[in-house]
Amino acid sequence: MFLSMHNWMRAEPIDVTIRRLAKHGYDAIEIEGEPSKYNTADVRGLLKEHNLRCFGSVSLMFEGRDLIHADEAVRASTVQYLKDCVTMVKELEGEEMTIVPSQVGKVAAMASPEEEWAWAVEGLKEVYDHSEKAGIVLGLEPLNRFETNFLNRHDQALLLAEAVGPNCGICLDAFHINIEEANLYQAILNSSERLVAFHVADNNRMACGQGDYDWVRLLTTLKAAGYNSALTVEFVAPLDRTPANPYKNATAAAESELTPEQLKFIEDHGSGVLSDEFYSWLVEISANTLRDAIKKVGG
Repeated sequence: MFLSMHNWMRAEPIDVTIRRLAKHGYDAIEIEGEPSKYNTADVRGLLKEHNLRCFGSVSLMFEGRDLIHADEAVRASTVQYLKDCVTMVKELEGEEMTIVPSQVGKVAAMASPEEEWAWAVEGLKEVYDHSEKAGIVLGLEPLNRFETNFLNRHDQALLLAEAVGPNCGICLDAFHINIEEANLYQAILNSSERLVAFHVADNNRMACGQGDYDWVRLLTTLKAAGYNSALTVEFVAPLDRTPANPYKNATAAAESELTPEQLKFIEDHGSGVLSDEFYSWLVEISANTLRDAIKKVGG
């Protein structure tokens, strides 16, 4: 297993992100799904300069990106957006595209369960055909019930992946499975044949090592499931606005790169604009915790 990290949690130039990851010994990035934002040749060069690689990307399901939306035009534009993300991963020499099928934060259904399922399968099959030609594997990610009403557990994701295609995988997230699975370790083992990506944050969604997860047990379970790929850090730090706040340096003014859609997405995840100092500290803590656990489980 190796260390990777998302970059959607803090808006900043990509070269700043890449230099920080290199400084703290990461191996890869799972870059945010914003294909219009990046010159892939430039990013590829930056990654090579700092001995990093692109593992893949993750869909950022802002309002208007939704495979199970009642509006056919929204569904069609979402399919195109996801295909563009796959193309970006291909151009960055990555291997995996994590897909959240529905808008994050949308928890009210727009149609019957049967219609939503059919729309998801139809859209994902089109994306899957594109990804197969590009040589990029898809990983369908379930989120907790407070972020989506559609895909919450591993068994749902497995069933959807099976309906999409034989090479369609799933992505599990340590934070979400801690909420939704009756036995998160068994959920990992049950997913062994299709598990292609794994996102990590502690049980409180802080940096790895700042909660009560047993990281050695978690990585041992992943190893038993045959997973030997990226551990992609995705902490989403809550901001304490009370006198009990232990992190006085956590917040900062918005970066110029932060769009209104990105800010809403971050705030909908219970976080906000983090300072470089605080964010970099969380990046470092996560790396140290995971490296120690990887060493203990021997891979």
